[in-house]
Amino acid sequence: MHLSWINATAGFGVGLLVGLTGVGGGSLMTPIMILLFGIAPSTAVGTDLWFAAITKIVGAWVHDRRGTIDWQILRRMFCGSLPAAVLTLWWLHAATFRKQFHAFGIRMRGARPIEFKSVQPALTVLAGAILGFLVTFTSIGAGALGAVMLLYLYPIRLTASSLVGTDIVHAIPLTILAGTGHLILGNVNYGLLVNLLIGSVPGILLGAYLSTWAPEKLVRSGISVMLAVVGSKMVLA
Repeated sequence: MHLSWINATAGFGVGLLVGLTGVGGGSLMTPIMILLFGIAPSTAVGTDLWFAAITKIVGAWVHDRRGTIDWQILRRMFCGSLPAAVLTLWWLHAATFRKQFHAFGIRMRGARPIEFKSVQPALTVLAGAILGFLVTFTSIGAGALGAVMLLYLYPIRLTASSLVGTDIVHAIPLTILAGTGHLILGNVNYGLLVNLLIGSVPGILLGAYLSTWAPEKLVRSGISVMLAVVGSKMVLA
């Protein structure tokens, strides 16, 4: 294996964005590997799952130290996403409608708070199940769609930094579980993975620290921009 500064730079850029917003890992890295590096799609998916898992473990450590992880919401998400990851596939839409989801969640939370809170646990499990299907098949969605779902389900409870931290941690066991299947199938390029991680680890460390210090409005704006980019890519793909 030789060091590729191009791969490491790509890893740093994606890691920085994921650390700042919780969004963009698979949605950006998989296309980069396929379109720019010429990696076969199946290998790109398998490699990206391990890239995301290892990178986000580092980011999760920062957010855990900063107290920006909602563990109750995570347990609910895991109840749906981990069993669903074993089954695979379905659903790929919604990131372009981030503002509408958040606004709808705010309206529902304000107009019918008791009813809304009563269905939050079940809907969170369902959201996790949807992500489990999607991430296992494509390596895309844990960050982008997870952020959209959490914005809708917890429009008041989650601050911007807590949204980022919770979204990052949720993706870790999900991507490890899905990545293990691809590892067994031989769909992981170890040399490429190491080069990407050389850049992504410092990138996500920097991004995660910045997300916990930056003003909430700035972090939310960053999430919005990343969701718009990812959503556009999904629609145009």
